[in-house]
Amino acid sequence: MSDEEHQFESKADAGASKTFPQQAGTIRKNGYIVIKNRPCKVVEVSTSKTGKHGHAKCNFVGIDIFNGKKLEDIVPSSHNCDVPHVTRTDYQLLDITEDGFVSLLTDSGDTKDDLKLPTDEALLKQIKDGFSEGKDLIVSVQCAMGEEQICGLKDIGPKFHVFKNMLVKTSVMEPHDRSCWIEVSVLIGIDVNVSKISGGC
Repeated sequence: MSDEEHQFESKADAGASKTFPQQAGTIRKNGYIVIKNRPCKVVEVSTSKTGKHGHAKCNFVGIDIFNGKKLEDIVPSSHNCDVPHVTRTDYQLLDITEDGFVSLLTDSGDTKDDLKLPTDEALLKQIKDGFSEGKDLIVSVQCAMGEEQICGLKDIGPKFHVFKNMLVKTSVMEPHDRSCWIEVSVLIGIDVNVSKISGGC
């Protein structure tokens, strides 16, 4: 492929500010690159010798971070490529609907309900099994170029362990301060009759 034949993804096509330019020769394995308008993780990169036009070529092999497909591209090492901004955010899993959507708790206390369960079978099984066992689960959501997908899972244990830990933490409060019980009940969704509590926390 000649220099003239190689067409780079424009920022508008690749997600505008969701990408940034980076010189091809500086992109390394395990980095990210946009190939055919898809965000990819670089799994292989090699550089050919300088050709008759004076440009060494970078041969990239990438894996689409959302669908796992293998994509390849060849870019002059001195030219810029589009690189996606890739972020990961952790959310607490609240619920799984019958149609495969999840309800997640954000840091601001709102719910995020627009994501479906992952297609990766192993990860899907871990999430479903942990949820059915009543465990508190934290899912990692990967975001790039306007797409989001659950990509990881953290098991922070059975729900009653969290409740126990909260009670231990509140034991340092004054006996008459029952507000701590209210805070605990709100955080874990359990009704606590404060009027029946004696001896404080």
